[in-house]
Amino acid sequence: MLKRRAIIAAGMGLFFAGLATAQAADTASPNDTARFLAGMPVDPKSPLAPLTKEVSWQKHAHSFDAGFGHLDDNQLARIRAWSANHLTASRPAMFYMFGGPDFLYANAFYPNAKTYVLAGLEPVGTVPDLTTLRGSLAANLYHLHSSIYTLLSHTFFITHRMRSDLQVGTVNGTLPILYVFLARSGKSVREVSLVRIDEQGAVQPDDWSSRGSGARGVKIVFAGSDGEPRTLYYFTTNLANDGVKSSNFLKFLESLGPGDSLIKSASYLLHSDGFSKVRDFLIANSAAMVQDDSGIPLRYCDPKKWDLLPFGRYLGPIGVFPGRYQPAYAVLFRNSRPIDFGIGYRWRPNESNLLLAIRKPESAPEALVEPTSERKNAETTQTVETNRNSTVRQGRSAYPQTFRWPLDWLRLSR
Repeated sequence: MLKRRAIIAAGMGLFFAGLATAQAADTASPNDTARFLAGMPVDPKSPLAPLTKEVSWQKHAHSFDAGFGHLDDNQLARIRAWSANHLTASRPAMFYMFGGPDFLYANAFYPNAKTYVLAGLEPVGTVPDLTTLRGSLAANLYHLHSSIYTLLSHTFFITHRMRSDLQVGTVNGTLPILYVFLARSGKSVREVSLVRIDEQGAVQPDDWSSRGSGARGVKIVFAGSDGEPRTLYYFTTNLANDGVKSSNFLKFLESLGPGDSLIKSASYLLHSDGFSKVRDFLIANSAAMVQDDSGIPLRYCDPKKWDLLPFGRYLGPIGVFPGRYQPAYAVLFRNSRPIDFGIGYRWRPNESNLLLAIRKPESAPEALVEPTSERKNAETTQTVETNRNSTVRQGRSAYPQTFRWPLDWLRLSR
């Protein structure tokens, strides 16, 4: 009898083990999900593998191959080469405010960071079980294309357009974009979890049942070709002074220690006193800052404490951002070095400006630079809504297109 029970128990154990294996096989891994959305081959045993045989996915993959290939050849590979020459000492953490889910440029400028922190107003969103999208796969892939189109063609997101695109479809928010950018950057996604920042500035798991005003976001653990685990955080948070006061976001950043910063296409928000807390944090906690002229105004960067290295050409802001011309920038850029890639709102290589600010060793990390009243009054202050609304009014006409990648098939397939 005991022997019979042992045989039955062993059989049941094998049954449940097989059931668990079957259930696991029916669930796509985060890495296969990322590769599928990015138009890249998945594991042959993945439940997503059959969907890669559909015409809509194959056209999606072909379109992304062309778009990302063009981007890497003309932008990202050149930025990586520039970074290798000029950012020789990097900190473990990098901060990229106002960039939304733009991991591509964060990784290109700072490929050796261990922790990436991205922030924007756009929601994290969801990536459902993609095997359930057979009837709506083409439409969802079309919305994904639309969400990232301007970044591929102009180096930045147009905020109002991305916000609209991210709210459409079953695959929505910034998470699918982060999946795509990680996969197309050669990373493998290992873990994905929703998180929130508590009152002490610590990251906690988030099931959306907990209350509190702390910033919410997503934590992604990934690895590159070296297999070393790295972490990407994206937080949906208001970076204005009243927003960071209640979100505990800056407390979290402080826990990561001094890091490196990237600021580009930031709507000149850091020129406004309404964003002084984030501006002061970056000045006090950055070992190196890479920015275009939409970032921290030059008047806050004391040359006694920073080595200021200009690259490219400074032509002033584009028309949708009046009143943001910096005469001191123009003087600094008279002796700039050339760059062979575009960046920011003036995305053409022969029109772009890039400033590398490296903190001098003798400069105390906590030191903040207050502008003189004479310089401060020299530039007008615009609110976030003025900047965003003027971008909305100008729309597509303000950002002419240079690279067109095949989206027509998606429109016709919807």
